[in-house]
Amino acid sequence: MRNPKDKDEILNSCSFFYDKEVGFENDNPICLEIGMGKGDFLLGMALNNPNINYVGVEKYSSVLSVAIKKIREYDLPNLKVLNMDAALLGDIFKNNIDTIYLNFSDPWPKKRHAKRRLTSDVFLKVYDGLFTGIPHIIMKTDNDNLFAYSLESLKEYGYTLDRVEYDLHKTDISNVETEYEHKFSSKGVNIKFLDAKKYSRDI
Repeated sequence: MRNPKDKDEILNSCSFFYDKEVGFENDNPICLEIGMGKGDFLLGMALNNPNINYVGVEKYSSVLSVAIKKIREYDLPNLKVLNMDAALLGDIFKNNIDTIYLNFSDPWPKKRHAKRRLTSDVFLKVYDGLFTGIPHIIMKTDNDNLFAYSLESLKEYGYTLDRVEYDLHKTDISNVETEYEHKFSSKGVNIKFLDAKKYSRDI
């Protein structure tokens, strides 16, 4: 997307960037959405679960500025954001994340770009150092190929697939939609879902 004209002003005035030196003023679980987009999912989760802290990570400042503009109206104490590449998350978080959400991540369809996928072993190794307990990843996507790749990648890395659904909206799973999810599902595209945990850290 194009850079909003007031992007820099929005970013510089944001009062809810995550700071590892301060973080949240409580000991509630922290959940991390990587690739938060325009913030619909993150905002909905924070509103629905006031006793859980949420951090949204977005690589592109232009996208993040749109999310910040939306989120700041609510002044939520349990929601913060970061503008950074997911590969660098280990510099910010260490053994303090409860759950990672991967919603409609870039599928990087070309085989030579597989390591850029957020469920490749490259990123799974980064995530290992983030979790406070049992590694826990929840993923949604419209992309069949990325979903199939993610199922295999997670299993090979030692994750147990506790739940796999190929049409999320026809299940009983509690769900907060992202902006992309609403767009795709309204066109009849099935939303894929997985919930995976790595019960052993020996891998």
